[in-house]
Amino acid sequence: MKVLKFGGTSVGSAARMKDVAKLICDGEQKIVVLSAMSGTTNSLVEISDYFYKNNTSGALEKINALEQKYIDVISELYVSIDYKAEATKIIKSHFEYLRSFSKSVFTLFEEKAILAQGELLSTAIFQLYLKETGENSALLPALEYMRIDKNSEPDTAYIAENLEKQLQAQPDKMIYITQGYICRNFYGEIDNLQRGGSDYSASLVGAAIKAEEIQIWTDIDGMHNNDPRFVEGTKPVPYLHFDEAAELAYFGAKILHPTCILPAKLNNIPVRLLNTMEPEAHGTLISMQSKKGTIQAVAAKDGITAIKIKSGRMLLAHGFLRKVFEIFESYQTSIDMITTSEVGVSVTIDNTKRLDEILNNLKKLGTVTVDSEMVIVCVVGDLNCENVGFQAKAVNALKDIPVRMISYGGSNYNISFLIKAEDKKRALNALSQGLFN
Repeated sequence: MKVLKFGGTSVGSAARMKDVAKLICDGEQKIVVLSAMSGTTNSLVEISDYFYKNNTSGALEKINALEQKYIDVISELYVSIDYKAEATKIIKSHFEYLRSFSKSVFTLFEEKAILAQGELLSTAIFQLYLKETGENSALLPALEYMRIDKNSEPDTAYIAENLEKQLQAQPDKMIYITQGYICRNFYGEIDNLQRGGSDYSASLVGAAIKAEEIQIWTDIDGMHNNDPRFVEGTKPVPYLHFDEAAELAYFGAKILHPTCILPAKLNNIPVRLLNTMEPEAHGTLISMQSKKGTIQAVAAKDGITAIKIKSGRMLLAHGFLRKVFEIFESYQTSIDMITTSEVGVSVTIDNTKRLDEILNNLKKLGTVTVDSEMVIVCVVGDLNCENVGFQAKAVNALKDIPVRMISYGGSNYNISFLIKAEDKKRALNALSQGLFN
């Protein structure tokens, strides 16, 4: 059985939903993971913010506008009066639920319950459309099997056990529709897998059922060898190793959520990236196979802050790096890049929420300087040390770009460069020209 995930743009309108239905109704049994309709999650975040600020009228105004969007969709999606009436009833139920928060004290858990409505709505009306067209399908409620533990990590044993129960209860169905992103936490409350979590949901579902393949359907034909928003003439990469895809996803390739890779890799399940607008295109196949001796792609991660800690006491000082890392750990802030010398260490972070506290503690260890508005540009491929010259190619391509840091050797698949944000477009184009043209 395959697992297919469709993002918000793929189900963003009645016409798009009909296209997805045509894609999945091919006579093969499958599980289909759906995101919320495009724009819905952003609207729900805005509604939650109004409730949090005790602006009930603002929240209700946004709820009314979002409800009208769904009413317009169902008027176009269904043919029969009876199915339109049933869909209207479903929508009214969800939006009355949203309005009920105007009468309660608003907390983080209420916000997560509100955010879950997007996926619940998209799957409900899509499953109803399949029912109207006569497809042998069923809804698998994600809140009945998808759970995270006390550490907010997926409870894989629970997921596998309870998903299997759901499937066994209706084994004759050809298509199972389920929600991405949403789950319950260890205490049974509605929670989520964070933004972009529908990819993660699909990967977890695929791992739970030992799927033949996981397909991620979006609006672009696979992972490109550079960012098409900044570089002309980019091309989809036909094949990637799991580790190459993970590096690209983490360092800025928007088509795939970084968390999606690990469950698939651990269970050796191929992941295929496909385009709903061009379903016949090959896309990108991610697996354990790698293309030896090849630079595959370039990606960039924005919003980076570089921190340099210089200390005359660092030379031969045991425990210095441990103290530096402990400071970042105590404020739950991950480090992306690190370079060291005899008198100092430079690191980069993308989360500046606790930056002031981190800097105050680092100043106890040495002189601290900070560079903000930076970008990490990474070159990904089979870059192990036996492939002589790849590093030189990448460095030479950036010969006219000021580089703040270079990280190489932590992975056989990645060389990373830290540059100023203002040089990003120039750097991406230079790498594209130097590496692929």
